[in-house]
Amino acid sequence: MKTSGMLQTLVRSDARHIEYDTDRHIRYRNKPYYRLLHWPIWIFVFFIAPGPLTFGLFERGFDERTVAWLLMVMMATGIAGLRGRLPGCEPKPYIIRFTEDRPNPLYRRVCYTAAWGEVVAFAVLNAAGLAFAAATGEWRLRQLYDAAYFPIAGTLWVVGAAGLLPRVKPSTQGEGHERRYFYGSVWAVAIAQPVLWILWKLLPVGRSADALKLAVFVGILAGVGHLARVGVLPRTRPIVPGELAVSD
Repeated sequence: MKTSGMLQTLVRSDARHIEYDTDRHIRYRNKPYYRLLHWPIWIFVFFIAPGPLTFGLFERGFDERTVAWLLMVMMATGIAGLRGRLPGCEPKPYIIRFTEDRPNPLYRRVCYTAAWGEVVAFAVLNAAGLAFAAATGEWRLRQLYDAAYFPIAGTLWVVGAAGLLPRVKPSTQGEGHERRYFYGSVWAVAIAQPVLWILWKLLPVGRSADALKLAVFVGILAGVGHLARVGVLPRTRPIVPGELAVSD
């Protein structure tokens, strides 16, 4: 029995491209290189978690504190990865069918919660800093990070700890849709941030230039977000049940 027409209509109204979980190739083991390639991702996620420290890194470069923090993160994530307690570093995939109702392991909830806090906090603070600079001609991004990063990221971390964010809920049943929101947000911020950094290096200091940076930054966030919403970007297609087993 195929997925109900109502579900398909709702999905297609949001995304132009969908996938059925029964059509996906099932991988029962993760190859060593696949596991290894996921380790740097989580090193980066936890390394940038203290936002003011990360701001200082881009402002002044590495110092003793950032090197010490990086080494701690590498050691902790390396141990977790070897034990299969990092998403993508497991010996075999935890989620086989993206529509199954399975308990969401604590390590997945912690990792994705940490990432959510950073994605939102960095995007909000950079946009706010640019808006303030464009309006007043004064640059206060350092002060914004010091005052607001942990309140913003911390709020997301609390919400994630309560299981109220995509990919961090107690069950993995909604993973086929929830991963769209996560990867869409990551794609948007991961593209907008480097472009903003390049513009910051190339454009002169001034309100007009800051207004242009803000327009480009917000435009990329909105444009990439739209591409993710319609399922064009990798890992942003909804995964829905292909067939439902019916018991007589």
